[in-house]
Amino acid sequence: MENLSNMMILFGGTGDLAKRKLFPALYNLLRGKALPDNFAIVAIGRREKNNQEYREFIYSFIEEELGINLDKKIWKELSSRIYYLPFSFEDDAGYERLKATLNTLENTYNTQGNRIFYLAVSPEYFGIIVNKIKYHNLIVGEGSWQRVVIEKPFGRDLKTAQRLNKEITSVFSEEDIFRIDHYLGKEMIQNIMVLRFTNTIFEPIWSSQFIDNIQISSSEQIGIETRGGYYEKAGALRDMVQNHMMQLLTLTAMEPPISLDDRSIGYEKLRVLRSLQEYTYEDIFNDIVRGQYDRGIIDGKEVNGYRQEEGVDPSSQTETFVAMKLAINNYRWAGVPFYIRTGKRMTQRSTEVIVEFKRPPEVLFFKEYKYLQPNILVIHIQPKEGVFLRFNAKRPGVQNFIMPVDMDYNRNCLIDGNCPDAYERLIFDIMRGDSTLFAHWDEVEYSWRIVDNISRAWSLHPKEVFKYKAGSMGPSAADELLARDNRKWWDV
Repeated sequence: MENLSNMMILFGGTGDLAKRKLFPALYNLLRGKALPDNFAIVAIGRREKNNQEYREFIYSFIEEELGINLDKKIWKELSSRIYYLPFSFEDDAGYERLKATLNTLENTYNTQGNRIFYLAVSPEYFGIIVNKIKYHNLIVGEGSWQRVVIEKPFGRDLKTAQRLNKEITSVFSEEDIFRIDHYLGKEMIQNIMVLRFTNTIFEPIWSSQFIDNIQISSSEQIGIETRGGYYEKAGALRDMVQNHMMQLLTLTAMEPPISLDDRSIGYEKLRVLRSLQEYTYEDIFNDIVRGQYDRGIIDGKEVNGYRQEEGVDPSSQTETFVAMKLAINNYRWAGVPFYIRTGKRMTQRSTEVIVEFKRPPEVLFFKEYKYLQPNILVIHIQPKEGVFLRFNAKRPGVQNFIMPVDMDYNRNCLIDGNCPDAYERLIFDIMRGDSTLFAHWDEVEYSWRIVDNISRAWSLHPKEVFKYKAGSMGPSAADELLARDNRKWWDV
C-alpha cells in the first residue's frame, strides 16, 4: 500500500454521522486492511467524556451496526487509536489543546504531519472551524498534506455557497477540499462510467440517435424525521436536486473523459451543467412539479403529513417532492428529455437511472407493433444494486407474437461477499488524495445557479404545492408532466 499515514481530526465526534457512518466505515477499512498502520483519530465534541468513555460510546453503535459480525480484535485495534477532546468549536483554548495533542500523537503514530480535518458538523460551523484551524496554525506546512472534508449542504443558495467557498479556500487549496456527496461513493454510481465506457454495445448508442428519454429517480419512504427546522429552509430542491440529482445527471450524460483522473472527469461533468438549457419563467411552471406529502399509509401504518411534522409550519409551502424536465443543448443529447424525480414518503426507497431507447420502425411488425415494449436499460443504485436490460423476442409457438424479455444482473455484493459502504470508499479516497468522487467547486456553483433561478421564480410567484399521499409515487401532476410528451415514468 502507498503511504497513506495520517491523523484524522473529526469535528462533530458525537453526532449521528460520526457514530453511525464514519466509525463503522473506519472499522471496515481496518478489517479489509485498507487503513494505514500509521493512523489515529482525534474526535472533538461538546459532550464531556474522557477517551475511554468515548470509545465505549462509539462501540455501542458499531456493535448495533455489525451485531454478531463484530470482530472484537479489530475493534480493540481501532479503539486504541481513538482519542477524544471536549470543547466548543468557538473555543480558542480548545484548539490550543488540540494542537498539543496532535503534536504528541503524531510522534507516537509517525503520521508525518498528514492531517484530515473532517467537518461532520452543521454548515454554520464550517467557516468558524476552518478559520480557527488557520488562526491556531494547525496547517503544518511543506513535506506533509492537510485536507478538509465538508458534508452537504454547501450553502443555502449561490451567494452563501460563494461566501463559504471563499472562507474555506482562504485556508485550503481547492485540491485539498473534499466536498462529500455520499451518493458518489455508492458502487453502482461508479459503475455508470464503467458500464458506458467499457462496453461497446452501449457507448455507440448513448445518444439522441438511439435514446428516447432518460429518467433519474430517487425516492425515499422516510419523512423528514427530526429535521423539520432544516427542511423548512431547504426543501427537496436544495436538499436533493442541487447535489445528488445533478451529480447523477452529469455522470449519466457526460462525454468520455480524456483520462480517468479527477480533473478530466470533473471537466466533463461541468460541461454537462453548462449545456443545460436555462429555464425561462414559463418553463419553471410548466416543466417543474413540486409536491408535499400528506397523511398516508407506509408499511401498513398511518403516518403524518409534512405539515404535521415537528418543527414544520402548519401552512408550509415547502416541497418534499420535485419532478422536472431538463434539456441538454449539445450534439449528443439534442432533443432527448431528461426527467428527474425525487421525494420523501414515497412507495419505496429506490434510486435508479432508466434509459428508454427509441422504438424500431413500424414497418416490420404491423399489428403487433402496438404491443412492442421499448428497450429499457436500468441502473439500480440503491437499495438493490445492479443492471436490468429489457429487449423484445418472439414468444415460443407457431404464431409471431412478440414479448419483452428481461435480463437482470443483481449485483448486491455477491461477487466476493464484500460491498463497501459509500463512506468506506470516500474515506479511502480522501487518504489517497483522489477527489474523483467528490463535488468540485465549479460543479457546486453551476448547480446552485440553476436551483437559484427556480427558487427565485417560486418565491416571486408562489403557487400551491401539489399534495400527494404518503406511500404513493408523488402527485398526479408529475405523471402528467410525462404524459403530455406521450411518455410515462417507468417502474421496473
